[in-house]
Formats: sequence, structure tokens, C-alpha cells
Amino acid sequence: MAADEEGTLADMKSHRRALIDPKIRQHRGRIVKTTGDGMLLEFASVVDAVRCAVDVQRGMIARNETVAQEKRIEFRIGINVGDIIIDDGDIYGDGVNVAARLEGIAEPGGIFISRQVFDQVDGKLALRVRKLGSRNLKNIAKPVEVFAIDQMGRSDEAPERDRAEQPIQKVKYCRAPDGVRLAYAISGSGPILVKSANWMNHLEYDWESPIWRHVFRGLSRDHTLIRYDARGNGMSDWDVDELSLDAWVSDLETIVDAAGVQRFPLLGMSQGCAISVAYAVRYPERVSHLVLYGGFALGGKKRAPAEKERRNAMTTLMRLGWGADNPSFRQMFTGLFIPGGTHEQADIFNELQRRTTSPECAARYFDVVGDFDITHRLADVKVPTLVMHARGDLMVPIEAGRQLAAGIPGARFIAFEGQNHLFLEHEPASDRFFEEIRLFLSG
Repeated sequence: MAADEEGTLADMKSHRRALIDPKIRQHRGRIVKTTGDGMLLEFASVVDAVRCAVDVQRGMIARNETVAQEKRIEFRIGINVGDIIIDDGDIYGDGVNVAARLEGIAEPGGIFISRQVFDQVDGKLALRVRKLGSRNLKNIAKPVEVFAIDQMGRSDEAPERDRAEQPIQKVKYCRAPDGVRLAYAISGSGPILVKSANWMNHLEYDWESPIWRHVFRGLSRDHTLIRYDARGNGMSDWDVDELSLDAWVSDLETIVDAAGVQRFPLLGMSQGCAISVAYAVRYPERVSHLVLYGGFALGGKKRAPAEKERRNAMTTLMRLGWGADNPSFRQMFTGLFIPGGTHEQADIFNELQRRTTSPECAARYFDVVGDFDITHRLADVKVPTLVMHARGDLMVPIEAGRQLAAGIPGARFIAFEGQNHLFLEHEPASDRFFEEIRLFLSG
């Protein structure tokens, strides 16, 4: 609307006339009211509601095929079934509120449904449904179990094939030399790709989270992806004696040995980039390619005096409020990691932080990473290297990424548009991330 109000409004009216309103009538729905760029619908049957939603989303995929990404209109749909109150043609109640909240957390072009909806359509419609777990929705007293309907772009006639193509992960455990238990996961098929761990990973939550899911499932489509939770967070041991760059590099060595891989491309993200570089220097015979995203050679505490003071203050706040029920402390980090995220995505990321590690371990991890300095090791990297970074990254400035690339002989540097430290699924950087990796590894 900001770029072209009249054009956007005309497109919306066109979508309604040609697709949305006819589908609502076809599936016996009723438009209760419109809300600017949205609408509230009522159906006599939950099966009709889901069929209508899927038809609309599939239709929008077809209508957007020839439209530039920045001009596409994409809808989010939330569906719930429950008792309602009818007053003067409008409807009210928790049943309505849950549907509205599900729409709010849905992905662009996606459909989120409640457990009640899933129970009623399961086995009746040939759809692939993904379980997202229980979510605390704004102003809803009890957690709601949420499911996502996937593969809207595919026909109903291929549910078995879709299920076969859906990547799954297997979680395993091993022991580091000092006895720390490490959790790792293997997903997908194809050539091996190993991802080094970074802060705030959790193998199970990340696999379902709309913050990380698109990254790991996307990588698993073309590779056998091996990733793990670093000591101090996720499904690996939290209560550990040592948190250090050397310990994390040793943990990566333990993981690849346990997985039985000998030579592989290595992906590092954020602080995982420093760990990946250190490993590649220590074991050049095992790393075929190095892919680094959003990383740095010099920790935040060493980049500038003002940055050191800021990070020391943040470390103190972690110890005081990381695990509190009030997410205000964690929101500070969310604002740095995904400033472009929706309110619902921010809520999910806040909760992910709490589940990933303890306040003490979060503070220790953050403090140690702030003192990283691998600048002296960059020149010793002997493998082909691709470095990628978001131009407006608020967590790790792009200058840190440029310094990382400049120190590695022959490294290629690519800058993505965006402010998020971790690109979200709807951003152009998401597609480009996978494409650049594919081209780099195939070349």
C-alpha cells in the first residue's frame, strides 16, 4: 500500500472477484465482515472451511506466478471450530478469537489450524499436515495445539508422494571427551552437509519453529544435513564446566566422528562461523567447502569499546531475567535478531530463547563469544569459502562479515538485503541463500 495504494487496492478487488468470493460461495461459506485487508468467514462445515482455504491459497500461488515478489499479495489463514455468539449478524467468542490468532502467526501463503479442526478433517482430506505443537496465543487463556497445512501448490492426488518427500530428522547422542552429552540430528538425503552449532539452537524446537524451520528443511531437500546442539544449549548438556572456542571445535570433531563422515562441506551461521573456520584450519583434509553466513572473526566485545560496554550490560541482564515469565528481557535480543519479524514471530523467538538454555548458561555463552578472535587464523584457511551477510544486520554488522571474508584467501563475499540476523522465510534472502549454496557446492 505504501508503494502503490491504488494498484494494490485494484489487485485486492481483482483477487476477490475472480477467486476468493467464488470459492467462498462454492464451499457454502458466509462473509461475516471485512477488516481492511482481511475478512472473517463462517462455514457450516469445518471440511468446507479447510477446502475453501486450500483452494484460495492454491489459486493465489497460480495468480502470483508472473507477479514480481515485491508486488505479490499473499494471505494468511487461520481456522478454528468452536461455539460462537451471534449478535446483529456478527459473531464473537473464543472460537473466533483463536482463529484470528492462528491467522496472525500463520506464514504468508499458509494455513494454520487448531487441534479441533485437525481432528475433524484428519482422514477426510488428502492434505499434508505438519504439527507445530502447543502455542500460547495472545489473550487466549489456554495453550492451543497448532497444525500447518503444507504443500498448497500440489494437488490432492499426491498425498503419499508428498509425505515421502517431507524430510524427517533422527536425533542421536554421543559423548565429548570430557563426558558432555551432545545431541545431533540427521535429516534429508543426498550429499553430506554439516552445520556447526551456534547459540540458541534446539534440534526439536528449531525443526518446527517458523524462525528456523525453513532453513533446515530447505537444506535437507538437497543434502543429508548433519547438525547438532552445542554444549550449553538445546538438547545437549547445559550444566558444563567448559564453554570455549576450543571446546566447541572439539565438539564438532566429536559429532562428525560419531556420524561417520570423513570429508564434507561445512556450514557456519553467526558465531558458528568462527567455530567452522577454526575447525577447517585444524582439519583441512576433512573440509571440502566452507559456507559462512552472518558471521565474524572478531567478537563483539573486541570490535569497539562501546560495543564491549553494551554486551557486558546485556550479559548482566541475561543472568537476571532470561528465564523469567515476563519476556521483556529476551525481547531485547529478539529485536536484534529479527527486527523485521511479526509480533507473533517475536513471541515465538522469545519463547525459543527460554527453552533453549538457562539464564546462567546464556550469559556464559554470550560472554565467551564476545571475546572470540580468530583473525590470525583466517589466512590459514585452505578450502573454497563463501561468505554471506545481510546488509542491515543489527546483531552482527556487515563490516564484521566483510572483515571475515577479506581475511580468507580467495573467499567470495555476497551481501543480502535485509535487517534480520536470521532471514525469515518470506524474505528474498531466503531463496538466494539456498541458491548461492547450491551454485557454490556444485561449482
